[in-house]
Amino acid sequence: MLELVIFSSLNGVLYGMLLFMLASGLTLIFSMMGVLNFAHASFYMLGAYFGFEISRRIGFWPGFVVAPLLVGAVGALVERYGLRQVHRHGHVAELLFTFGLAFVIEELVQMFWGKLPVDYRVPASLDFTAFTLFQTTYPAYRMFMLLVAVGMFVFLLAILTRTRVGLIIQAALTHPNTVAMLGHDVPRIFMMVFGVGSALAGLAGVIAGPALVTQPSMAALLGPILFVVVVVGGLGSLPGAFVASLLIGLIQTFAVAINLSLSDIFGPGGAALFGDLWQATVAQLAPVIPYLLLVLILIFRPTGLMGTRET
Repeated sequence: MLELVIFSSLNGVLYGMLLFMLASGLTLIFSMMGVLNFAHASFYMLGAYFGFEISRRIGFWPGFVVAPLLVGAVGALVERYGLRQVHRHGHVAELLFTFGLAFVIEELVQMFWGKLPVDYRVPASLDFTAFTLFQTTYPAYRMFMLLVAVGMFVFLLAILTRTRVGLIIQAALTHPNTVAMLGHDVPRIFMMVFGVGSALAGLAGVIAGPALVTQPSMAALLGPILFVVVVVGGLGSLPGAFVASLLIGLIQTFAVAINLSLSDIFGPGGAALFGDLWQATVAQLAPVIPYLLLVLILIFRPTGLMGTRET
């Protein structure tokens, strides 16, 4: 039992921090531009594929550095020559633009790398056991993923709260006209934030690609849960995204590990009323639990856990 709790907690925190790496960029973009970027998970996928392509040519570590920068550059170009032009037509046009962009990126990925998963491997320098507990080993690469995610959170928090650039960004979130009157180029700030948010998603893809499956459907698999995180945490709230990421990561990881059903607890008596649902285990229902949490949040606290805007 203790082994289950320890390893489920580690995996839950790791999954939660991976979600936060994606949700942080999406939250920054929404805070500044007021648009939910439906293509955000596609930048995560691009990061994985760019990292794979660079790693197979010159190694994992150059890919670890270069791939997020390339994804950030793509994101900045998308904002400058696409989203900025659509912005004048309202939020519906922006949503449709990003929704269509997600399909375009997926088709481009399939054209260049095919529809099958690619062989994106853990680097040899991190392919060893970090520790052994209860005769169960824990890979060093997972610990590396966790350290990168935590480091990114600390760095992002420091930039936003301790630097002049962070203060300008935060001011531009709420008072863009005042920031512009002070001589700052607000459109350039928007482009920079969109690019940085895309780069964060790309970084998540680079480090998650070797541990998970790098395939064209990876954006579609993670995209819906990403929006659950952002809404549950509160639209525009970076601390809320952090709390919601950890919460959903832990809930879903523990749920997968629990193989109990209502039939096991209360006996088979309820099967006549509830049918197969009475015998369904928590592990089988695990993929649905975050969306149930989303429904409850929207009913009882539409602003999310730490947000100020209603969804």
